[in-house]
Amino acid sequence: MRWVLGSAGVLLLVIAGAGAWIYHDLDGNIHAADIDAKLGGDRPANLSPGSKNILVVGSDTREGANAKYGKGLETMQSDTLMLLHIPADRKWATVVSFPRDSWVEIPACDKGDGSRSAVHRFKINEAFSLGGSTGDVASAAACTIKTVESGTGLRVDHFLSLDFEGFKGMVDALGGIEVCPKEPIHDKKAHLDLEAGCQVVRNEKALGYVRTRYSVGDGSDIGRIGRQQEFMEALAEKAQSELTNPKALYGFLQSATKSLTTDSSLAGIKPLYGLASELKGIPRNRLAFLTVPNYPREADVPTDRANVVWQFPQATELFAALAKDKEVDGARVKKLKAAARNPVYASSVRIRVLNGTGGAGRAAEAAKQLGEAGYAVTGTGNAPSPARATRVAYPDGMKAAAAQVASRLPGTHAVRDDDATPGVVTVTIGEDFDRVR
Repeated sequence: MRWVLGSAGVLLLVIAGAGAWIYHDLDGNIHAADIDAKLGGDRPANLSPGSKNILVVGSDTREGANAKYGKGLETMQSDTLMLLHIPADRKWATVVSFPRDSWVEIPACDKGDGSRSAVHRFKINEAFSLGGSTGDVASAAACTIKTVESGTGLRVDHFLSLDFEGFKGMVDALGGIEVCPKEPIHDKKAHLDLEAGCQVVRNEKALGYVRTRYSVGDGSDIGRIGRQQEFMEALAEKAQSELTNPKALYGFLQSATKSLTTDSSLAGIKPLYGLASELKGIPRNRLAFLTVPNYPREADVPTDRANVVWQFPQATELFAALAKDKEVDGARVKKLKAAARNPVYASSVRIRVLNGTGGAGRAAEAAKQLGEAGYAVTGTGNAPSPARATRVAYPDGMKAAAAQVASRLPGTHAVRDDDATPGVVTVTIGEDFDRVR
């Protein structure tokens, strides 16, 4: 991100004598999406003034030259989804990737035709296609932002989208990128045939390499994310090596800007260069790339072998750290990886839900949401006394399970209760209950 955006400013200095038309040429390429009105006012607060969260979407819309990758698709598609967190002190940065097969809650969204979708759970990349069902990028971006904000509790400040053709042009302008697959890759869906060993890829092969999934490794979206992160790091290094080559940089930026859509406040060379200036002092060893903790949804729903669910409470802890501007350093990454080896599956947690609000149906409503999230709900009932705040109580031996449940209920903490039913986590719904994350 630093080098891609920073190249714009360097290029402008190098070719300044060639005329202002070059600046206007690049500046006019960038598309703006007015998303503020579509997001509404019910959004998370920025808990760390001065920090920024930028949502980056790789869009594989199938219009024009992109049609070969999936003709017949009727909506806009998103292939890659990342959140870049820039802290207030600009001394470090974290990029969190969200697998496109993440099973999450999709909020009610403006579909771009005057109608709205209903709240439901589905894979996260549906948000972009749902909002962009009529081809409106602003609606696609807004629905994706609302989905990410709802699931993470983080406020998204800016939005960037780059499509297939722009990615290929950026790689080609730099003369290609070297990749070193350990095994041959033959993927018809990604239009890719590569032999094992180091080689330079460009154009369709470069795009196929970052898109390939089923024909390499374990065939998962998680594996593809790892390859994409490695490829983008190599792309950044190659861009850095070409900083003194105006021709390469100009071609690189022409491709990038023509395929770039941003929110209105970032739509221009000047604001992008300003963002790059804020990032230029961040050392590489303090730029962290990671994937949101997750596990196969099959563990909770045996019939679902295609999707993943975020691992709680680790995902919540990651988002809370970023919200409070705490660096995701090596120690925190090691902790996340260690927890990923022994996840607490939602299906392994038995829950009893009690209504402490006095309002009819609140326990049943919460139980339905918890069941949809994969938990084993054993029953519902009324709490012995009113509860203003939602409570999670657990018996001896269920601390980890209770922490997992509490992390799905914003603002709730798990408390041990020696009188709690053995083997069951008790959730008492209070007046503050909103939803299950």
